[in-house]
Order: sequence, then C-alpha cells, then structure tokens
Amino acid sequence: APVPNLGPTDFVVREDKVAREILAVAPATEPMQIALLIDNSQAGEQFTRDYREALPAFINAIAADESGARHQIAIFTLAERPTTNTDFTFDFQQAIKGAGRIFGTPGSGSYLLVGIIQISQDITRKNLTRPVIVAVTTEGPELSDRQYPTVLEPLRASGASLSVVSLGPPRNQNYDRSVVIDMGTRDTGGRNDVVMTGSALAGKMKQLANELTHQYRVTYARPDRLIPPEQVTIAAAKPGLTVRGVPMKVQRERE
Repeated sequence: APVPNLGPTDFVVREDKVAREILAVAPATEPMQIALLIDNSQAGEQFTRDYREALPAFINAIAADESGARHQIAIFTLAERPTTNTDFTFDFQQAIKGAGRIFGTPGSGSYLLVGIIQISQDITRKNLTRPVIVAVTTEGPELSDRQYPTVLEPLRASGASLSVVSLGPPRNQNYDRSVVIDMGTRDTGGRNDVVMTGSALAGKMKQLANELTHQYRVTYARPDRLIPPEQVTIAAAKPGLTVRGVPMKVQRERE
C-alpha cells in the first residue's frame, strides 16, 4: 500500500553508488501518459471478460487521482502486430469504450517486445514527460524476433517506467521476453506481477493504479560535471518500505 507523508530522510539516492543530498520530497502531481499494452492473442482470448472488467477498473482509479492532474491513457493490442486501439486521450470514457472493443484473435501470437519498442520510440518522439507503460500479457507464444538489448535500449531512452502483469502460471520459454520483463521492470521502477487467475486481474490493476497515483517526486543535488552518471538508484532509508523509481525525463533535459 502507498505510504503517506514521506520526506527527505526516508529516501537514499545514489549516483554510481555515491549518495547525494536530497533537497525535497513532494507528491508527484505531473500528468502521466499511460500506455496499456494488452495481449489479445489466442492465449489471451480466455481473458476477454477479465480485460473488460480490469481495464475500466484501472482507468477509473487513475481518473480518481486526488491530485487533479490531467493524465492521458492509450490502449494498444499485441496480437499479430502492435495495433492502436485508443490513442493517447484525456477522455477516459473513450478509453473505457476502447477496452470494450478488445477481442481475442484466434491463431495469433503476441508481439510484446515489438510493442514495447514501438511505444518507447513514440514516447521519445512525442517528448512525453511522465510516461508509463503497463503491459498485461499471457504465457502464450511470443513471436517478436527481437533480442532483449534492442528492447531495453529504447525503453530506457524513453524515460518510461514499465510494469508487467502476467496472467497464468509462468511457462513462457522465450529468453529475450523473460529478460525484458525482469530487467525492464526492475531498471525503470515498475512492477513485475504474476496473476494466476483472470478473476484476480481487476484487483491487481486497481492496486497498480493506486501506486501510480501516489508516487513521490524526489529532488536531489549533484555536483556540476559534464559526464552524467551511468546509474541512478533510489532506496528506502528505513526498514519496512519498498522504493522503486526512475529519473524523470524533464529533469535530465534541464541539467
């Protein structure tokens, strides 16, 4: 569950393992641009009803953000090729209608890795400032012919956080897909969750939305230098808390 009222003493930020001074901590109120990637391949056909319950639950939870930020949501399906269901929109009712148009595609596989590449490149091209990628996938076949470095590179360059919710018992043997889900979520401050049954998807999606709408913006100081750090990490200063994060793109551009 999100933890309220955290301050500078609750976080530790390191650049290349060197601790930095934290100047301020405040609720993150900048608008998010959330891209939902949905596996509607043949393996996802059995979850069609669950998608139509879970996605509106997620969208409504984002809409209820008490900060009043004007977030955007887009929906993309992954069967046969990444396809735009609903482009980035402030109209959440339009996104909910898009969720109702998701159908399974018989005889198809998923293109999750290609989808992540294309969305990451689109985020970079549009210069989105607080992008979030949420993938809901199954354990069906992954047909993307991409190696994991070619996926992780544009993802990291986009500044987006990646969260993945996998439906069903883990059995996918695609190595590159497994590495992208593991490293991509961990390195960008996202979640990596497995939901064993479709009926539990709505609860997990609401939990994820609750986390996204209760994030913090942590501002820290760094010395003037021409070479940027290779790695920035954030951790909790006290036991009992879990902290995940990604450097904000708008900050990197100003520095």
